[in-house]
Amino acid sequence: MKLRKVTAASAAVLALALAATACGGDKKDDNGSSGGKKITIGIKFDQPGLGQKTPQGYSGFDVDVATYVAKKLGYSSDRIEWKESKSADRETMLQRGDVDFIAATYSITPEREQKVDFAGPYLLAHQDVLLRADETAIKAPADLNNKKLCSVAGSTSAQNVKAKLAPKADLQTYPTYSACLSGLQSGAIDALTTDDSILAGYAAQAQFKGKFKLGGFKMTNENYGIGVKKGSDLKAKINKALESMVSDGSWDAAVKKNFGPADYKNEPAPKIGDIKS
Repeated sequence: MKLRKVTAASAAVLALALAATACGGDKKDDNGSSGGKKITIGIKFDQPGLGQKTPQGYSGFDVDVATYVAKKLGYSSDRIEWKESKSADRETMLQRGDVDFIAATYSITPEREQKVDFAGPYLLAHQDVLLRADETAIKAPADLNNKKLCSVAGSTSAQNVKAKLAPKADLQTYPTYSACLSGLQSGAIDALTTDDSILAGYAAQAQFKGKFKLGGFKMTNENYGIGVKKGSDLKAKINKALESMVSDGSWDAAVKKNFGPADYKNEPAPKIGDIKS
């Protein structure tokens, strides 16, 4: 009889312990993220000053923005899984659920908004060109006509130039901006076009000091947003995090840290939903 009582008591204790464990496993952080889980974020791996993979880890303005946002969502830096998001792959990665969000110099456009949602914008950049330091023939966008102009697959930059400013430009599409940079250095191309923030990051690298220059054309407005899957409730949460980043001074600190060495003349932090055309 005593044995049966002990067994019954033990069973009751075990049941309570299992129930507590089950509840603990489903415990959520205050912001709704699951304790212990990771978040997967898409960034560029080859853009100095914005998103770059190095032997020491990941660095750049987009990385700092994404890390701040992740923290506000309840994920410490050691719970972030970084995934390379090339320009041509970004919409597909979000639609497939390969990443939770993407912060990868991702300009907000009406075409992209048909496929994914955007939080932000969090940075206003301008399209420009990077030239060799000794280049004298290209002084305005129209001078790109009949010149070899490079950008990457999936980027809007080269198409903008060819459609609006230099229709006779010889468009060269490379897989990455780093490949374009190598072509510019070797003379295989005449100009690399993308956002001035990206170009400044490359030009500021120690190994390229004195070899390149920005054209200073400011040809378009590029509103960087954080991409999420269509209909995702992360959009509102990320927007709230971005507002906090600006208000507490972290945004300015990230700009100074990543763009300061290039003397990049950045625009003030944009307001959420304010898309400059």
